[in-house]
Amino acid sequence: MPRLTSLLAALFLAGTALVLPAAPARAATTHQVAMSGYAFAPRSLTVTAGDTVTWTNQDQAPHDVKTTSGPAAVHSPMLSKGGSWSHTFTTPGTYGYVCTVHPNMTAQLVVLPAPTPTAHSHPATSAPTPAPTRRSAAAAMPSMDMTHSPHASRSAHADHSADAAAQASETPSAAASASTQSAPDLQNAASTTRPLDPLLLLTGVVAGVSVLCLLLVGSRASAARSESPGGD
Repeated sequence: MPRLTSLLAALFLAGTALVLPAAPARAATTHQVAMSGYAFAPRSLTVTAGDTVTWTNQDQAPHDVKTTSGPAAVHSPMLSKGGSWSHTFTTPGTYGYVCTVHPNMTAQLVVLPAPTPTAHSHPATSAPTPAPTRRSAAAAMPSMDMTHSPHASRSAHADHSADAAAQASETPSAAASASTQSAPDLQNAASTTRPLDPLLLLTGVVAGVSVLCLLLVGSRASAARSESPGGD
């Protein structure tokens, strides 16, 4: 139980070390540009995206601000003496601008990308590794599976071989008995389908004719005796 408590405490400390507040965002800055002596002062200014630029007219003549190049168009209203106008630049790039009333009043403004806030992180503290638990001797010993032992494999192979031999020995006898049973059937079929011998057929015809002749001769002899005078 104490070991489990220490492990949970270490995990909690590691999680809190990783989650730290991000660095505070950079505060926006306001820059001043004066319109004095029919010129912008300063003529070149570098700011960061999110900063604000304020133009103030210090001349008797009116002035304005209009971009001639850059990723975004900017145009201020006409400013009389003492008037001011502000604009916040959010798109990085280089802007060129001019006063439309006095084209010789030109200036340049460079807007840099805002820095990306990064979170500070510390390497996590490795949690203590719990001690390995002892395994019992019975659990550590490999299980003895008799179905996969060499002796069992040899026995199964011998049984399979004996079955195959018995089937092989039974097969010829079955074939012989089948052939023996089919022999009389073949002989009967041959005897039934065998044609008559011509010699036997001729002998039968001659015997029939001889018997017929004898019967005819005997009937004529009997008729002749009955018709003779001595026969009365």
